[in-house]
Amino acid sequence: MKFIFPILTILVCGAAAYYSFTQSEKFQEYQDARLLVIATNKSVKASLDKETIVLEEERKLLKESENKFDFATASLQATQSDANRVKNDLSKVEADLATHTAEKEQLNQALKQVQQMLADMNLGDDVNENNLAEKITEIEEDIEAKEIKDEELEVLVEAAKNKLSAVRDDRSRLIAREDARNSRISSNAMEARVSAVDTDWGFLVIGAGSNSGYTPQTTLLVKRDGRLIGKVTPSAIEPTQTIAEIDFKSISPGVRIQPGDSVIIAKPAVN
Repeated sequence: MKFIFPILTILVCGAAAYYSFTQSEKFQEYQDARLLVIATNKSVKASLDKETIVLEEERKLLKESENKFDFATASLQATQSDANRVKNDLSKVEADLATHTAEKEQLNQALKQVQQMLADMNLGDDVNENNLAEKITEIEEDIEAKEIKDEELEVLVEAAKNKLSAVRDDRSRLIAREDARNSRISSNAMEARVSAVDTDWGFLVIGAGSNSGYTPQTTLLVKRDGRLIGKVTPSAIEPTQTIAEIDFKSISPGVRIQPGDSVIIAKPAVN
């Protein structure tokens, strides 16, 4: 019996040492986990601050694009006004040319009649042998003057046509630029919706695809009530639907992407 007490004492001391060692290991694991959480929170906050700066830059770019659109619209209206004015000038010149052409034809007919009269010696009431040469010279000079004026009008018509063609070309280029700008701005401002989310597998489904300008290189931002909550990257794109991978590092702790959240393009197209 005298050996039982020392043995019990040894067993108790061993148990106490083992318990102390186990608690020390658990405390170290807890401390490591705590430091990891603190580091993760700092990284997420830095990423969110960076994304906020990017969003402000995107808003500035969108504002600049809208200003350029307004300027192009004003330029297009001015060009259209110039085109209408040139068209009206061309119509007037063409009308004058038609009038002078008709007058020239009348003078030619009169000259032929006089020449025929001279050949037949069948003179009119207001023409006699004394003033016949004067009348012919007067008609020939009038025809020559009309021909000179016709040539001037033809030059003016050609210049007006060239100006109108240049105005039409400028108008076509402005319209093409305006259509392209409208398309880019529409793509920038378009918001799609999250239709399904699988957080276990880390992906979601968006109700927009290649028809909305999405590509595998497109970075998408997820918003809720106007506030950025995370980023996703397309992995499979169809014309009207996109499957995207969730960037969990960009999502704040406690926040979960849900169906109905808004999705926009991270980097809008600019001119």
